[in-house]
Amino acid sequence: MTNHDNEREIVLDMLIEVIEGEEFSHRVLGRVLKHNQDRPKQERAFISRLFTGTVKRYLTLDYVIDQFSSLPIRKMKPLIRNLLRLSVYQLLYMDSIPASAVCNEAVKLAKKRGFSQLSGFVNANLRNIARMGDIKYPDKARDIKEYLSVRYSTPLWLLGMLLDQYDPVQVETILEASLREKEITIRCNRMKTTPDELKEKLIAEGVTVTGHPYLKEAFVIKDFDYLEGLDTFNEGLFAVQDVSSMLVGEVSGVKKDDYVVDVCAAPGGKALQIAEKAGKVSARDLTEYKTKLIEENILRMGVQNIETKVWDATIIDSDIINKADVVIADLPCSGLGVIGKKYDIKYKLTQNQQKELVTLQREILNVVSRYVKPGGILIYSTCTLNRDENIGNMEWFLANHDFTSESLNNYLPGLLHSDTTGAGYLQLLQGIHPTDGFFICRMRKGK
Repeated sequence: MTNHDNEREIVLDMLIEVIEGEEFSHRVLGRVLKHNQDRPKQERAFISRLFTGTVKRYLTLDYVIDQFSSLPIRKMKPLIRNLLRLSVYQLLYMDSIPASAVCNEAVKLAKKRGFSQLSGFVNANLRNIARMGDIKYPDKARDIKEYLSVRYSTPLWLLGMLLDQYDPVQVETILEASLREKEITIRCNRMKTTPDELKEKLIAEGVTVTGHPYLKEAFVIKDFDYLEGLDTFNEGLFAVQDVSSMLVGEVSGVKKDDYVVDVCAAPGGKALQIAEKAGKVSARDLTEYKTKLIEENILRMGVQNIETKVWDATIIDSDIINKADVVIADLPCSGLGVIGKKYDIKYKLTQNQQKELVTLQREILNVVSRYVKPGGILIYSTCTLNRDENIGNMEWFLANHDFTSESLNNYLPGLLHSDTTGAGYLQLLQGIHPTDGFFICRMRKGK
């Protein structure tokens, strides 16, 4: 059996940085995996699984720990409570690791980090939890919010919002999906290859490739070490992009010679996709760091008809007023559609932040709608489930601007056609659709 004590210590420091600090989990994980790229795949996989699993479920883990500990977890020293969290995650969700190994390694790590006096406390709690059997969740029939909060590690206020907007079965399906390991979805770069050729080349590299039901150029890939180790990635034959994001490019209906402005474009997936059909794309974002991400992908993918620009989307660019055939406004949002990938969003988001985001989205829409030429198209999208940010903002915008909604059905696969797509918008829900949670609407400016 592999000894993962060093990886456990790495995860412990990652948890303290994210749960106790201000960093976001996907950034910390990306940085740590890149720094440890020379480690064997098994070790990197252990770090990734233990870290992501612990963060995704830490409210559930706290609930379990508090049932056994004489000291509430909120009163423990940060290192000790995170050591207990990662250890209880192994006990409950990683069956291949013996309970004795989990307990022994936790005790050794407590001592190594200067908490010898608390090693007995750590050992006793973990051994009691190891004997507990299945988790006893709150009664679902008596209090569904408390049950869902503990079962799916979700703050109560957020559950209240979701249950106000969706039925309980939908909410539980969404939350259950957010705890699953996320698949990697890619889009074929048709400027360099075809979907069939890309699939053949990926298979030749030992990658398992599955087609997506919505789009021919979309594939789910697995069974590879890391992206940069694939020749197909380095040659720019594909981009990592969720199908929900690809659908933005589809419903835009971009044509040859169209001028397209993507106002919050980083890391550039939609802009690169649209560039395959458009005449010219202006991909903008708030900082030089973000535009450099776009430029890295432009270089790798070999796209020639995209320009980048550092620009604050809340400030009008007078040079492009009434110039764009299509404006893509995939705006900053609460991100509740991607909590399976950015799993600490649900803990760090607040009700006030969510309200502020609605205001920011409206401010940006007011500005960027002026870039659309008469008769042109504005695509508004978010990666969230909150109706105030989605259909609420669409209805507000249409009531206050000379735009009308247009059916999406000419641009979407038949599997997605519904009354709402006929009315001009699509709400994707993770777990219910094989995509991230996402909102897309299409609006045409009056002539």
